[in-house]
Amino acid sequence: MRIRPEIAALPAYKQGRQAGADAFKLSSNENPFDPLPSVVEVLQRTTAVNRYPDASSPRLRQRLADRFGVTPESVHIAAGSVSILFQLAQATSAPGDEIVFSWRSFEAYPGVAVVPGATAVMVPNTADGRHDLPAMAAAVTERTRMVIVCSPNNPTGPIVTQREFDEFVDAVPSDVLVVLDEAYIEFVTDPDAVDGRRVLAAGRDNVVILRTFSKAYGLAGLRVGYAIGHPRVLDAARSTGIPLSVTAAAEEGALASLDAEEELLARVRVLTERRDRLAARLREAGWDVPQAQGNFVWLPAGERTLEIAAAFEAADLIVRPFAGDGLRISVGEEESLDRVVAVAASVLS
Repeated sequence: MRIRPEIAALPAYKQGRQAGADAFKLSSNENPFDPLPSVVEVLQRTTAVNRYPDASSPRLRQRLADRFGVTPESVHIAAGSVSILFQLAQATSAPGDEIVFSWRSFEAYPGVAVVPGATAVMVPNTADGRHDLPAMAAAVTERTRMVIVCSPNNPTGPIVTQREFDEFVDAVPSDVLVVLDEAYIEFVTDPDAVDGRRVLAAGRDNVVILRTFSKAYGLAGLRVGYAIGHPRVLDAARSTGIPLSVTAAAEEGALASLDAEEELLARVRVLTERRDRLAARLREAGWDVPQAQGNFVWLPAGERTLEIAAAFEAADLIVRPFAGDGLRISVGEEESLDRVVAVAASVLS
């Protein structure tokens, strides 16, 4: 069997480890709250699984188009925002082309580049876990077809400011696609952070923003995300996508979540307050935690990462280690916080 060598060498994406009944699962940036009863009720009525869904998710597209002040053609729905990343990469990039992104960032990004045969250009984060946007702009060449900016950055946590992003897009050629990955935008409390709404209002045709219902909206198990951008770009993405990948249940769940948005965002405010307390306590314990603006915190553990992850696991805390770099700890149940801080302090002392 002949396999492309670059694919054979590419590590498969590994999701956060599952947790036992007595452990806290803090490895996948999931929303720890149970689904809203109103959303569950809608899903229970979605029983026609013997029929294919409407492939374009028209009601959800229209709902999001109204929200963002665009036409439905400027909205694309897929099975999670990461699916759209792969579609955009295949639509823009081929062997010999380049895709630029910051590193460390979302662990799927290298595969996004390699699968269509492009080269991943990984620009190191700054010392405090932020995107080095001037260095990323300098890394753009005539071979660059797509650049990914993740704000807030997963797994380190800091945001890109609106001013930084605007200056960056000004520095990138207009025929290079810039993808603003905002999977955690609902958790951002920094007023200076880039916001895709302002980017869209500025009429930047080479920018696509990605958002998801997996995190703040608590629909990770349904797999539904979306992109907002120029129709020509999104038509190209749709052409590379797997047909019928968004189920009727996913569309119904997303619509019901938008109906219950005030209640959901109240939960988000609980999580952001919990995140800020956790980050502050970890800093007090001696950890250099970067600015945390997602629903997670980052411990820069370096070469001790796997050793420290084992200590968390021994305490029934399943976290996400990135060997040689650090650990990402999702903000979970309130009851997990004391245990997280205790383990984090113990491994330092």
